[in-house]
Amino acid sequence: MCGRYASSRSPDDLAEEFEVVDPRLDQPLAPDYNVAPTKEVYAVLDRAPRPDDEEGGTADADPVRQLRVLRWGLVPFWAKDPSIGSRMINARMETVAEKPAFRRAFASRRCLLPADGYFEWYETQQKGKSGKPLKQPFFIKPKDGSVLAMAGLYEIWKDPTRDDDDPDKFRWTCTVLTTEATDEVGRIHDRMPLLVTPERRTAWLDPQTPKDQLPGLLVPAQQSGLEAFPVSTAVGNVRNNGPELVEPIPFEESLL
Repeated sequence: MCGRYASSRSPDDLAEEFEVVDPRLDQPLAPDYNVAPTKEVYAVLDRAPRPDDEEGGTADADPVRQLRVLRWGLVPFWAKDPSIGSRMINARMETVAEKPAFRRAFASRRCLLPADGYFEWYETQQKGKSGKPLKQPFFIKPKDGSVLAMAGLYEIWKDPTRDDDDPDKFRWTCTVLTTEATDEVGRIHDRMPLLVTPERRTAWLDPQTPKDQLPGLLVPAQQSGLEAFPVSTAVGNVRNNGPELVEPIPFEESLL
């Protein structure tokens, strides 16, 4: 799975990196070195302008590249309660085209979730007081310092309890696509996020790209020039946030 990541780039940097034409931001997000489920995150997507951004509106132009703030944890359009989103932070690539929660979004509502890198927890040989194995967090990021573009899906949920003119009536949410890990060096975790390389971003974001072509646009994260190193266990607490969370720690200070 992908349950935590870091995102510290500014909107201007992301707009340049992802060739954004139409930023849709009320307020920029603060740099976040411990992005957790249900938090607000940046997402890049191609979408035709609609009146008041309402899902029921009629598109009046070709899709344009947008940078938006979405909530991490996809709420399907048919959900009765938005709390389901906390269980929809990841979508398995193997089943995403068939699962009722994701198949409509996979067909035409794909996005990119920019990240500095992501965290995974490795189960060590050490035991905690409970007798369960202790887990060492790793931060996985591009060796060249570039931005990761995690493959994602987005949905727009209409809150039936709010009036039509309520600005919070439509909730924009997202999920990260994952696949089985195939790291030949040794697995940190059995699932890894899927990434979209720069030359494939346009096809991934295009709502008209046929579904049978989509798997070929994605690559497992561990096959994309990344490095992994142990970091402080402080990242396990969502209240901790700061650049020190993504700094490597000496091997002797880790749980390994």
